[in-house]
Amino acid sequence: MEDKNKYNWQYCSVGGVVRVKVSSGEDLAHLGELDQKLWTVLSLPTKGLEFDSKTLELLDADGDGKIRVPEVVSAAEWLTTVIKDRNSILEGRKALPLAVIDTGNEAGQKLYDSAKRVLEYLGLEKEEVALADIEDTTKIFAGTKFNGDGVITAVSTDDENLKKTIGQIIELIGQVEDRSGEPGVNAELIEQFFAAAEAYAAWQAAGAEVLPYGADTEAVNAAVEAVNAKVRDFFMRCKLIAFDDAAAPAVDVDVEKIVAIAGGNLADQAAEIAEYPIARPCKEQVLPFTGINPAWKAAVDTVKALVPAFADKKGVTEAEWEAVVAGLAPYNEWKAAKAGAEVEPLGLDEVKALLAADSKPALLALIESDKALEEEASGIDEVCKLVRYYANFSKLLNNYVILSDFYTRDPEKLAVFEAGKLYIDERCCDLCVRVEDMGKHADMAGLSNMFLIYCTCTSKVKAETMNIAAVMTAGSIRNLRPGVNGVFYDRDGQDWDAVITKVVDNPISVRQAFWSPYRKFGKFISDKINKSAADKDAKGMSTLSNISDSATNKPTEGVNAAAKAAPFDVAKFAGIAAMVTMAVAAVAGVLTMILKALKGLVWWKWLILIAVLMLIISGPACFIAWRKLRKRNLGPVLNANGWAINSAVLVNILFGKTLTSVAKYPKVHVADPYSMRPPLWKRLLRWLIFLLVVAFAVGYFTNNLKFMGIERKPKVEKVAEPVAEPEAAAAAVAAEAAPEAAPAEAPSEE
Repeated sequence: MEDKNKYNWQYCSVGGVVRVKVSSGEDLAHLGELDQKLWTVLSLPTKGLEFDSKTLELLDADGDGKIRVPEVVSAAEWLTTVIKDRNSILEGRKALPLAVIDTGNEAGQKLYDSAKRVLEYLGLEKEEVALADIEDTTKIFAGTKFNGDGVITAVSTDDENLKKTIGQIIELIGQVEDRSGEPGVNAELIEQFFAAAEAYAAWQAAGAEVLPYGADTEAVNAAVEAVNAKVRDFFMRCKLIAFDDAAAPAVDVDVEKIVAIAGGNLADQAAEIAEYPIARPCKEQVLPFTGINPAWKAAVDTVKALVPAFADKKGVTEAEWEAVVAGLAPYNEWKAAKAGAEVEPLGLDEVKALLAADSKPALLALIESDKALEEEASGIDEVCKLVRYYANFSKLLNNYVILSDFYTRDPEKLAVFEAGKLYIDERCCDLCVRVEDMGKHADMAGLSNMFLIYCTCTSKVKAETMNIAAVMTAGSIRNLRPGVNGVFYDRDGQDWDAVITKVVDNPISVRQAFWSPYRKFGKFISDKINKSAADKDAKGMSTLSNISDSATNKPTEGVNAAAKAAPFDVAKFAGIAAMVTMAVAAVAGVLTMILKALKGLVWWKWLILIAVLMLIISGPACFIAWRKLRKRNLGPVLNANGWAINSAVLVNILFGKTLTSVAKYPKVHVADPYSMRPPLWKRLLRWLIFLLVVAFAVGYFTNNLKFMGIERKPKVEKVAEPVAEPEAAAAAVAAEAAPEAAPAEAPSEE
C-alpha cells in the first residue's frame, strides 16, 4: 500500500538528467525523507574544494574528512528547527537577522540570547550577526576574563602574583591557546608546574646530606671525574710491573712514539701525548704529583688543590684515591635522581617562595570560574555555526543534491569543484578540477569520454604546487601535447605557471572527428617521409664517416676501396626503373578504370559520389565521436577526487560549448612586411596543377557532353551509291537528256 504521508517532491531536468528540485524551506524540512538513490552526490571530501573550510569542518560531525548524506540531513533538520523563515535559508545571506531565529523553542531561544551576547562582546549595536563578524572568533572573546574553555590568561586575574605565576608556567611548562587568542594555562599545566616545584625542593633538601666537601663538592666531583679513568689505568700498569718486571717496557711510555713526534711542535701534539700514561708506572704503585704527564698536569693539580687529604702529599696510593671516589658516590647518586628540573631556572629560593605563597588553589579556582561559563561559550559557538550554515548551506545543496551551480554557468556561482581557468593555445578552459591523486585519475579518466589536459601548476607567490585536470570542449588539438605551457588563474585571481603533463585524447567535436582520418593519414605519410629521410641521412653520414676514416688511415687504398665497394650496377638500376614504371602504369591503369566507370555521369552525381566516399572514410569516426560527445561525464573525474557521485554529470555537445572559449580575430587587410611568400617552385607547381585540371576538364567535357546534360547529335556519314548495270545506266542517261514530257490531256466526256 502506498504511503500517503510521503512528501511530494518536485523534479527538474538538469544536464540531461532528471534530478530532485529543492526550492523551498519545506523541501529542506523533509530532506531526510528523500531516498538516497535520488541524491546526485552521496559524499564529498572536505579538502580541495572552493568552499568555506570551517563550514565543512562543522558539517563533518564524525571528523572522517567526508560530508555524507546523513550529515547534510542533520544540518537541514537543525536549521529548519531554529529558523522561522525557512525559505530564507536558501537565499544564502551573509548576515543572520535576529528576527529569523525561532524563539518559540528552547534551542532557538538560547541561540537568540547567545547572538545578543556576541553583539555585546563585539561592541556592535545592530540586529543581525554578519558572517564577517564571527569570521575570527577570537575577536568575540578578546579582553574577556572567562570564556568557558577551561583556560586562564593573565587577563583572568587582577592579582599580580597570580599573573606572575601564570607567566612562569607558560615559560617553563608550556601553554594552550585561549579562545581569545592569548596564551594561557589549564588545570593540567598548573598541576604539572607545582608538582615539579615540590619535587625540586624535596630533591634539593636531600642533597644537603650528601655534600662531603660542602659548597666545593660539585667542583671536587668534576675534577675527580676528569682524571679518574686515567688514574685507574695508571694503577693497573703498576700492578702488571709488580707482577712481572719484564712487563715494564710494555706498559711504560713508548719512546719510539715520542721520537716520531719530536720533530714537530710538541705543543700541537697534546692529543697524542694525552694518550700516554698519566705518569710512569712503578712497582711501588704510587701516583707521584711531581711526575705527571704534561697533558694531564693541570687536571691533577686541580684535584690536589681541592681535596684536603691530598694537600700535603707527594703522591697518592690506589686505596687513597678509591676512598675519595667512594666518598663522592652518594653525591653522584643524588645527582642522578634529580627531580623538578623544569623549574630549576627559577632557583631554589624562588621555588621555596612560590610554594610558601600557595597560589595553586587560587589558580585552580580561576579555572573553575572559567568553566562555569562553558554553556554560555558553547552557545556562542552555536551562533557562529548558525551564521555559517545560514550563509553557506544553500550553496552546499546546489552542489550536492542537484549540481545547479555547475549547470547554470553563473560566474558568481561556480561549482565548488571548479578550481579556476586555464589559458592555453588561444583558448580558455573554464572547467578545471583540482587533482588530488594522479594514480586514481589515470584509471578513471578514460571513463569520462572527455578530452582532458592534466597540468602541473606552480605559484611562486604562494610557493605551492598543485595538479589540475582541464576539460577541453572546443578548438583544435593539434598543439596540445605534454610540455606545452599555459597560465592558470585560480578562483582568487592568482596566476600559476601551468605545464601539460598528460593528455587524454577523446573527441572534442564532430567536425574535428570528421577530419581526423585525413589528419591521421597525413601524419602517417609525414612520419614515413621523415623516417625515410632520417634513415637516408644517417646512412649517408655513416658512409661519409667510413670513407673519411679510410682516407685518414690509408689515403689511396681507402679511396680506391670505397670506389670499388659501391660500383654503379646498371642491371640493378634498370630493375629499379622498371619497377617504378610498372608502379606508375598500375596507378594510371586504376585511374583509367575509375574514369571509364564514371564516364558519362552528370555533375550532380559526381558530387553525390564524392560525398559518399567521404562519408565512408569519415562516417565511423563521426559516429563514434557523436556517441562519446553525448555521453561525456564529469562523474569519473570527481570520483577520482574522493567524491561519491550517484548520478551522471553529463557534459553534452550544447553544454560543452559553454565550457571552452576560443579566440576570434576580426578580418583585417593589413600588409605584413614580414609575411613569408611561398617559394617560386611552389607557385609554379600550383599553376601547373591548375592548368592540368583545366586541361583535363576541357578534354573530358569535349568528349562527354552528357556530363553537362547536353545530347550531341550523331555524325551522319555519306554512304556511296552502288554501281548500276550498263543497260540501266544508259536508260538513266537518256531519260535525263530527253525533254520533259507534256502532261497528258484528260479524256473527253464525249
